[in-house]
Amino acid sequence: MDFKESQKDMRLSYANGATGALVSGVIWCLAGVVGIAFSKTASMLTLFFGGTLIFPLSVVLSKLLNRSGKHDPDNALRHLAFENLGILFAGLFIAFLIARFNSSLFFPIMLLIIGVRYLTFQTIYGLKIYWALGLALVAAGFLLMIIAAPFSAGAFAGGMIEIVFSLAIFKQAKTTEILTNIK
Repeated sequence: MDFKESQKDMRLSYANGATGALVSGVIWCLAGVVGIAFSKTASMLTLFFGGTLIFPLSVVLSKLLNRSGKHDPDNALRHLAFENLGILFAGLFIAFLIARFNSSLFFPIMLLIIGVRYLTFQTIYGLKIYWALGLALVAAGFLLMIIAAPFSAGAFAGGMIEIVFSLAIFKQAKTTEILTNIK
């Protein structure tokens, strides 16, 4: 399986990755609600533990959309999403550490980290929209730090950005599916 075939396999298996972005966006918003209704610590833990459910829930959603939710075992890109989890775990450590001193920085830092991680999804799926999604999250993280936004604002910003982009990615997946069936 060559590089382009590997990207196509990923797009077909996971609806262009839109399912993961949608699930993640919902979890970010849930963390925002928890931050308002309960506590900052509960909100941060919601993002952390909810984040562990993103992949399995996105696979279920992919299957509901008649996608396999499973890439080819020979796919050359099968390890990249797993390998870049190091970025995520290092970022989580930094965000939790800094939150001990200034909790309002937790979500902006996580926006930066998740944004950087999304930049690699362009390679996984072969879709430039992931560069835009990554940069939007990074920009939101910087902006929220600069304006010293309230704690849950970052959670809602991340959630809304991911949900909006997931809809655009879903539309792109549907368009690709239609064009593929015509050929």
